Amino acid sequence: MPSAPPRRPGGPLAPAAVALAFWVTMAGTTVPTPLYPLYQRAFGFSTFTVTVVFAVYALGVVAGLLTLGRLSDRIGRRPVVLAALLLAAAAATLFELADSLPWLLAARVLSGLGAALVTGAATAALLDLAPPERRLRAQTVALAANMGGLAGGTLLAGALAEWADAPLRLPWTVTLVLTGAALLGLLAVPETVPAEVRRAGRTGGPALGARARFRTPHVPPGIRPAFLRAALTGGAGFAVTGVLTAVSGLFLATVLDLHNHALTGLVVALAFLSTAVGQLLVRVLPPARALPLACAGLVLAAALVAGALLGGTLPPLLLGACVNGLATGTAIGTGLGTVNGGVEPHRRGEAVSAFFAVLFTMLSVPVIGVGVLVRATGLRTAGVTFSAAVAVLALAVAAGLVRRPRHGEAPVPVTVPVTTATAEPAPAPAVPSGQA
Repeated sequence: MPSAPPRRPGGPLAPAAVALAFWVTMAGTTVPTPLYPLYQRAFGFSTFTVTVVFAVYALGVVAGLLTLGRLSDRIGRRPVVLAALLLAAAAATLFELADSLPWLLAARVLSGLGAALVTGAATAALLDLAPPERRLRAQTVALAANMGGLAGGTLLAGALAEWADAPLRLPWTVTLVLTGAALLGLLAVPETVPAEVRRAGRTGGPALGARARFRTPHVPPGIRPAFLRAALTGGAGFAVTGVLTAVSGLFLATVLDLHNHALTGLVVALAFLSTAVGQLLVRVLPPARALPLACAGLVLAAALVAGALLGGTLPPLLLGACVNGLATGTAIGTGLGTVNGGVEPHRRGEAVSAFFAVLFTMLSVPVIGVGVLVRATGLRTAGVTFSAAVAVLALAVAAGLVRRPRHGEAPVPVTVPVTTATAEPAPAPAVPSGQA
């Protein structure tokens, strides 16, 4: 008789518990999106300050990627997911108690650190818990938890702010309840990193203190041109998503006279959900066409957003959010494919950290720039100028794709993408479970 396949650690509830923790942590990062106009009125700060509050989240993610990117490989998945949930709970508590700007800034930094921790650890845990024949399904679950959380947070907060009382308190109370449920769910999740690996990871001092240090990410020379093109394209899309997240409420209120928090949440949710679809598209697109299509999508999205600003109409904004998400997801999937196909398994964690460090830097810096332009020129002029800059960058990358690769430059390989903030990418099927 053929031997039974080896059992994976944990029962059927373990993957669901990890996915819930992933979803809840990411949802908490977008709950503030439809609430920004309310915070403006409550605390009396400017549109520029809104962009700064948003941008510090991205800086928290970058700090987490560069210092804690591979922590779960060394001390285990469960403690890192636990730490991410505790950071998410702390951020939600600060938001609920906030009575001034410093509270919001501190909460956003904690949210960023939590997102940086959970994406790598939760994705790796889902892969560890899945049998080999279900590895692709586990990757899809990770993607759904990540993007679904980002979309769900803004939809939930928008609906509660629009149709319930205490709009600056209730969304965070619900977030804390969901976080508590996720913490309880971790009791059903076994540790999947072998004990000897965790002991080795703790050698030399306290685990967190010994391992939480800045590391300059390394990208092998052979893939740097392809890596840079994918990072710039994905970063341009991230920049658009960041601006939509930060100022959609302001645009809807001041340009369209639509004071609807749920609608603000919908605009941003469409961008995130489309980003997930774009990552899935990489599985079926020919490798040579993926990045050119992403560049074309970014140009179209920039034109749609500019048209919405100039025409003062909603449909182009909704369509632009969707097209931008598709293009961004395609570029991200291509970049992760470049890393997974061109970097040794033991160096993938830092290469993907470099990739997302570029993306989140491009998420934060342009948003602050738009805030400066809004203060100097107005929302329409700032938005159109920003859209033009995104289109120019996408066209420049597309122009670079026209030339043939130089001798020794690696072509862009494509494997299955996973998430949009992971410091520990899901390995290709040939990579042993638990390696980044």
